[in-house]
Amino acid sequence: MEAPQFEGRTFMQVISEKYSPENFPCRRGPGMGVVVVPSGQQGSPMKDRLNLPSVLVLNGCGISHAGHEGEIAAFCAHVVELDLSHNKLQDWHEISKIVSNIPNLEFLNLASNQLSDAVLESNCAKAFSSIRRLVLNNTQVSWDTVHTFTREMPELEELFLCLNEYTTVTTFAMPCSTLRLLHITDNSLQEWNEVRKLGSMFPALETLIMANNMLSSIDDAGEILLRLFPNLRTINLHNSGLNKWEDIEKLNCLPKLEEVRLQGIPLLQAYTCAERRSLVLAQLPSVTCLNGSVVTEGEREDAERFFIRYHLDHSEEELPHRYHCLVTKYGKLAPLAEIDLRPRCHAKVEVRYEDKVEQVNIRLDQTVAGLKKQLKNVVQLSTSNMRLYYIDKCSAFGPDELKYTARALHSYSIQDGDEILVVAKKK
Repeated sequence: MEAPQFEGRTFMQVISEKYSPENFPCRRGPGMGVVVVPSGQQGSPMKDRLNLPSVLVLNGCGISHAGHEGEIAAFCAHVVELDLSHNKLQDWHEISKIVSNIPNLEFLNLASNQLSDAVLESNCAKAFSSIRRLVLNNTQVSWDTVHTFTREMPELEELFLCLNEYTTVTTFAMPCSTLRLLHITDNSLQEWNEVRKLGSMFPALETLIMANNMLSSIDDAGEILLRLFPNLRTINLHNSGLNKWEDIEKLNCLPKLEEVRLQGIPLLQAYTCAERRSLVLAQLPSVTCLNGSVVTEGEREDAERFFIRYHLDHSEEELPHRYHCLVTKYGKLAPLAEIDLRPRCHAKVEVRYEDKVEQVNIRLDQTVAGLKKQLKNVVQLSTSNMRLYYIDKCSAFGPDELKYTARALHSYSIQDGDEILVVAKKK
C-alpha cells in the first residue's frame, strides 16, 4: 500500500535543493553569512554537503509541510531569520515543527500563507517563544491567534498584520508589554473605537503604522490619548479619512511623538503641497520628521510664520488655538509684500520716425527682427531699409542701436515709456 501523499513540498526538500553546492556554492570570508554545518552522529547524509546562511529566504517555494525534524535541527541551529512567505502552509502544527527546531530564530515571515482556518493552540505557540519580529501579512489570521502568540512570545517586539481584512479589533485580558512596533496597514479600521483598543493591548508601543485604513477621526480627548499611547514616537496615517484640523491638533497629546506621516488625507486635498507641509508643521511643534523628511529649525520657523499670515483674514471664532500660541511667540505679522518676479511680456513705447510719434505696444519675447516686422506698417519702411535705436529715458547714455536681429527684446530691459527711434538707411 502506498504512503499517503500531500500537496506541496517539505521545508527540508526546498533547502536541500536551494542550498546544495550546485545552486549555492560554499563561500568564505567575513560577512558572507555562510555556515558549514559540522558533522555528527545524528542527521542526514546531506549534512556534509549543505551550506546554509543564517538568513534563509524560501518564499514562493510551494512548502506545505516541515519534513524531517532531525534534519531541520541539524542544519538550521544557526539560522536567525526565515522567510516562508507565499508558500502553502495551512497548519500551525507543521509550522511549529520547523520553528521549534530553529532555536536561535528571531525573525519569521509567514505572509501570504492561508492560515485563516488554522487553529493555534498554546502548546504549539510556545515554539515561537524566541521570535522578536513576526510577519503575518495577508494570512487572515484571527485575533484569537494573535492573542495566543502575544501570550506565548515573551520576546515579541515587532508584529505585522497588514492586509488581513480586519474591520474590528478584539481585545484580550493580558496586554503585551514587549511590543514596540505594530504594522497594520491596508485593513478596514475606520472607527477610532477600534484603534483605541490597540493602545490598551500594546502599552509599550512606539511605532504604529496604519496607513490605508480610512480612519475617520480621532475621537478621544487629550488626557485619554496620553494614557493610551504614552510611548508612541511614530504614527503613520497615510490615506486615512481624517478631515478636521482638530484631529491633527490632538496628535500633540501624544507626549513622545516625533515622526508623523499624513499624506493622502481629505483634510489636505484643497491645499498646495507647500501649504500642506507648512500648515501641518505649524500644528505639530514637537514633530521632528514629517512624511519622511527631517524638519529643520529654519523650516519650522517659516512654517509657523506662514501659519499666522494664512489666518490673518479669519474671524476670531475661526482662529485655531495654535494661532494664538504662535502670535504670542512671533507677534501679529503683516502680510508679505507680493513681488512679481516674472519677466515682463509687453511694454508700451514711443516709436519716433522723422517728425512722427506713435504709442505702440510691443512684445518683449520677440526678437529685433520681429519688432521690425511689427513697425513696418507704422513707419512705412521695409525691414531691410530700417535701423532701430533704443532710448532708455532713465539712462544718461545715448541711443543703443538694435543691430542684432536675432536678439530678444527683453534682454534690453525695455520699460513702459521708453523710446524706439526708427531711421531709414541711407541709399
